[in-house]
Amino acid sequence: MYAVTLDGFGGPEVMKWAEVEDLPAPGPGEVAIDVVAAGVNRADLLQRQGLYPPPPGASETLGLEVSGVVAEVGAGVRDWRPGDVVCALLSGGGYAERVNAPASQILPVPEGLDVSAAAALPEVAATVWSNLVMRAGMHGGQLLLIHGGGSGIGTHAIQVARALGARVAVTAGSQFKLDRCRELGATTLINYREQDFVTVLRSEYPGADIILDVMGASYLERNVEALAEDGHLVIIGMQGGVKAEVNLGVLVGKRGSIHATNLRRRPEHGHGSKAEIISELRRHLWPLISDGTVVPVVSAELPVTDVAAAHRLLDSDESVGKVVLAVRES
Repeated sequence: MYAVTLDGFGGPEVMKWAEVEDLPAPGPGEVAIDVVAAGVNRADLLQRQGLYPPPPGASETLGLEVSGVVAEVGAGVRDWRPGDVVCALLSGGGYAERVNAPASQILPVPEGLDVSAAAALPEVAATVWSNLVMRAGMHGGQLLLIHGGGSGIGTHAIQVARALGARVAVTAGSQFKLDRCRELGATTLINYREQDFVTVLRSEYPGADIILDVMGASYLERNVEALAEDGHLVIIGMQGGVKAEVNLGVLVGKRGSIHATNLRRRPEHGHGSKAEIISELRRHLWPLISDGTVVPVVSAELPVTDVAAAHRLLDSDESVGKVVLAVRES
């Protein structure tokens, strides 16, 4: 089969579409998927640079989510059969013609949705739902602040928050991205290159009930300032560094909480597992996608042979939402 390989770590040019060894047959509890499309995530860019290694036992091939057609099922799999059109959350291996995935991390392609577009869903959906709903308890009437509103995570989180009746504030680095966030339902739009998000937010609200943060250290102090009483700061990325100080007096005074989470290294089963998250998505989020309340936002779909261009696009100011790699025709 063919897959994207790395010629060392570095820029997008280290990736190439090349012939590799075929995968073994799916093991017990696994499903083999003939990949139609793979989603591109910032984690892939970090792994390409040698900054985000896969967890032990996971494929070294890039790619954390795919859509495609079930080709074969392993022993003990009852919910899926060959020919099913699905999408899947992975720990790696998605940039390839075929992938073996745990049956518990597979979802049907939502009714009415294009198969390729479904490749943009599993990673962002699992990240957003597990952090905002399962962890922070987001509900109607709250204010959610999203850093990086124009990203795949951000564009999905805006829609989920609005569907649940929450108000949304976002930060982004260009008017182009802010305009798209407004179209998706954000009402407070902050250009982080020109405005201080704490000042803007506090001019309109007492603070944010939930903050979804991808920056980490560089935003920690100001995020705590921006929290409302009983607020939740959820850190899912460290683009702004890993070490920072926080004024615990301010946090305690607000009865605030800080959660730092990671999806890729969660266990497959048990409390807080990927299987638990996928089950919640199918019950609660997938109906919202099927009826069009929440839609995947795809900036571009490129052939997998143009994987370098896809990484450059995702890392640019021109991309809003996800970038998808087309592996084969559906």
